[in-house]
Amino acid sequence: MTQRGRTVPLTVPRRAVCDLLHFARRIPTVPVQRVIDVSRLIEVRRRLPERVSWCAVFTKAFALVCRDVPELRRAYVRWPWERLYEHPVSVASIAVERRFEGEPGVFFANVPRPEEMTLPELDAVIRDFRTRPVEEAFRMSLRFFRLPKVVRRTLWWYLLNLRGSRKAEYLGTFGVSSYSALGAESLHPLSPLTCLLTYGVIGADGRVPVRVVYDHRVFDGATVARALARLDEVLGADILNELTRLTTPAGGAA
Repeated sequence: MTQRGRTVPLTVPRRAVCDLLHFARRIPTVPVQRVIDVSRLIEVRRRLPERVSWCAVFTKAFALVCRDVPELRRAYVRWPWERLYEHPVSVASIAVERRFEGEPGVFFANVPRPEEMTLPELDAVIRDFRTRPVEEAFRMSLRFFRLPKVVRRTLWWYLLNLRGSRKAEYLGTFGVSSYSALGAESLHPLSPLTCLLTYGVIGADGRVPVRVVYDHRVFDGATVARALARLDEVLGADILNELTRLTTPAGGAA
């Protein structure tokens, strides 16, 4: 006798990913990678009373780069004429895996002005999105993705093609996504945003591949290559100095 399977309805997180991919696959994205030595950060991080997550470290470091490189805060807007919109500040969209409706799903935590936060503050915000009940942490997202498909897709199109400011506020100016905690990395993740930052597994020598997937309509690969070089400098200076200050209870120099 032939055994039949069962129909599984799309959960809210699956609808979100389907919508994201529907629009992201139309964007001409290109990945650029640089291998960065974070061995000094590893040593200082080990001495912290409470460790700061690597997600917070890379998010703040890239936000500091975006502060100095306005091109990274731009977005391509199509209607009513083709143009670029530049947002005054960064809004990080951090991919967070949460269990919801019986299965793991990806949600996106929007964090405005991460460059202005201390690393512990930023880490606390990210941890809150990872631990607070999904219905509270992602209330607006759940409400949005429970709308009928035709309504959702219309609103997506409006945000991506008409209003650059609304796109930045609701979707973010850059994304952060990484599977390094699971021992894996994504080679070319898709995103509707201009920039998506991802990093791989940190090796025993302290070297880690860091990749930015960017919208080629907004700028060229050389801009990203220079931004990654600047990210290397920020991690080895601004971030290292802040972590060093955190190693003492009073927050003074170590």
